[in-house]
Amino acid sequence: MGVLEGKVVLITGGGNGIGRETALLLAREGAKVVVNDLGGSLTGGDEGSAGPAEQVAREIRAAGGEAASNSESVADYAAVARMVEQAKDTFGGLHAIVNPAGILRDGMFHKMTEDDWDRVINVHLRGSFNVTRASIELFREQKDGAYVLFTSTSGLIGNIGQANYAAAKMGIVGLSRVVAMEGVRNNIRSNVIAPFAWTRMIESIPVKDEAGAQRVGRMKAAMRADQVAQLAVALCSDRAQNVSSQIFCVRGNEIILFDQPRPIRSMADLNGWNPEKILDTCLPAMAGSFFGTEATAEVFPYDPI
Repeated sequence: MGVLEGKVVLITGGGNGIGRETALLLAREGAKVVVNDLGGSLTGGDEGSAGPAEQVAREIRAAGGEAASNSESVADYAAVARMVEQAKDTFGGLHAIVNPAGILRDGMFHKMTEDDWDRVINVHLRGSFNVTRASIELFREQKDGAYVLFTSTSGLIGNIGQANYAAAKMGIVGLSRVVAMEGVRNNIRSNVIAPFAWTRMIESIPVKDEAGAQRVGRMKAAMRADQVAQLAVALCSDRAQNVSSQIFCVRGNEIILFDQPRPIRSMADLNGWNPEKILDTCLPAMAGSFFGTEATAEVFPYDPI
């Protein structure tokens, strides 16, 4: 028996990349799977297609599993509510949601359009709100539910040209944290994963020099979507009931637990601060604890394990 025997799971973005690998593994581990994928382009600029989600669902069924497909958008709350109802109507319930669905609209912030900002926020952050809000009452009633949401090191650490994506992904961290806190009494868990994997999102990032080309080559060979799927599926299991409100990262065969913002340095002035004293005393004293402007590649300079 698999670790998800008897469970029903909704996986968004399940037609490609991490979503596809997760959908297939969910089924192999015994879950009945609703495979959602809009079937659109990476930038989210087209109407999409039912093909990718149904193709994965057919693959699951051909292997002896149970799966249904859905091709609506996670950015539409009513559509997500229909996904939840589809899981209940088709398989008799819903126990977990894995939400890697996403798009990219990269560009330097001073050139970013409102449309590029809005579309990324709508799919990633609004989409994460939609999948959690549309299902939270069901999970509360049955006192059982797990969310696996997706953040990114672009938000946790930062990458040039991804202000919209970074903002959305950090928002998801805050959302997951509060959902986990409020869900404790009803056995509702929420965790986030920051994935390193060769997907069409990573493939779309432009390579500007030889060093970049070599790094991309290493990523393609050593960081796969199926490696991320292993953790996503494990976090849906009842055996992970004591795991909630955490930030994980998967990089090749390495699973990383991230810290979360907590105070690291404090100074007080009993007579009260003024701008001059802050500039003369407080900021210089704290400077040794400041964080720099390093991008993800500088924080993770070593080859994948």
